[in-house]
Amino acid sequence: MGEILFLAHRIPFPPDRGDKIRSHHLLKELVRMAPVHVACFGETDGDMAQEGALKQVAASYRLARRTRPLWRAGVEALQSGKPVSLTAFDDRPLRAWVDHAVANRGIDTIFVFSGQMGQYVPEHFSGRVIVDLCDVDSAKFDAYARTGSFPRRWIDAREGRLLAAEETRLAQRADHTLLISENEAALFASRQPQGAQADVQVLRNGIDHRFFDPQSAAPHHKLATEPGPHFVFTGQMDYAPNVAAAERVAARILPAVREQYPTAQFHIVGRAPVAKLRALDGRNGVRVWGEVPDVRPFLAGADIVIAPLDIARGVQNKVLEAMAMARPVLLTPEAATGIDAADGEHFAIAADDAALVRRALALLADGAAALSMAAAARRFVVERQGWPAMLAPLAGLVGKRVTEQRRDAA
Repeated sequence: MGEILFLAHRIPFPPDRGDKIRSHHLLKELVRMAPVHVACFGETDGDMAQEGALKQVAASYRLARRTRPLWRAGVEALQSGKPVSLTAFDDRPLRAWVDHAVANRGIDTIFVFSGQMGQYVPEHFSGRVIVDLCDVDSAKFDAYARTGSFPRRWIDAREGRLLAAEETRLAQRADHTLLISENEAALFASRQPQGAQADVQVLRNGIDHRFFDPQSAAPHHKLATEPGPHFVFTGQMDYAPNVAAAERVAARILPAVREQYPTAQFHIVGRAPVAKLRALDGRNGVRVWGEVPDVRPFLAGADIVIAPLDIARGVQNKVLEAMAMARPVLLTPEAATGIDAADGEHFAIAADDAALVRRALALLADGAAALSMAAAARRFVVERQGWPAMLAPLAGLVGKRVTEQRRDAA
């Protein structure tokens, strides 16, 4: 059996954000099938400190520090006619390492995690290629372009157009192209040129429900002792859709709730909050926590976990985590995409601000119903969303058998 080359735009350790959670579990499963060589990027000192974890599981690896500023990547992208997303992850030494590994390591399968890394697949490679796009990034930039102002609107429209062409190229190059949900797969197919040939498959996200277990963490002491009710939103807080969702709650949802519950608080939990979010801390019931060592105490202490996203690609890990922690989840249709749970049974869906407020007040008014929904959410995740079940199709796609004796990337 041949070996596997795994290309990822971020080091898959630690699994503490959406894309890294998925790449981490994919790598764990691939290592059970064959020796895996890994080429990936680190962006922070924390990322680079995970080199030891990567070394433990990879047959060989190249961890490159990504230092190119976004403005410079933008200038280079304009000069080359490429998407900024690809230029930002273009690294000549990493490309040389990949070429050497393909030439000398007996690699018969390349697994590309995220479209930015497709540029590293050698043109002459004749083995199997699997591209995990996760979601349709080009559609996200198209959405930004529709709502943004000039010149950002022009930049996002350009990025969406060029990324769409790259996604099509990768899908035609790959043996299999993976998307995270049926909705994303259908969206991707709808955006392909007429006559384009691609094998598009769905590989869903899972959840580690043994880690995200309500018995595993007590509520954070601030949420347990301070007046509430407490609303919690988690995520990467320099990511534009998360920023917009947090602002939405702080500006429109929380004030309406506080008309009936004057001590209600909204907790923004996640790394790298942008300045306009940090400025909200301590004002009108808003708390901005930034990066925390463990998100579970905040979820455990939430009366409602809220996810009012207007733009959401793929499956929202933040929603699955809250469901696994048996908390009532209030979310928009966009945030519910790709999770086959039932509105009113496993979570509460509302599209506009007024509906979000109504459903929040209803959950707060009927604590027994809220707890029943939360318990049903936990059962749903345990029974239907575990990683082993989600990754079961992977061996068939890669064309290799799982061998339990191989090193585990735990």
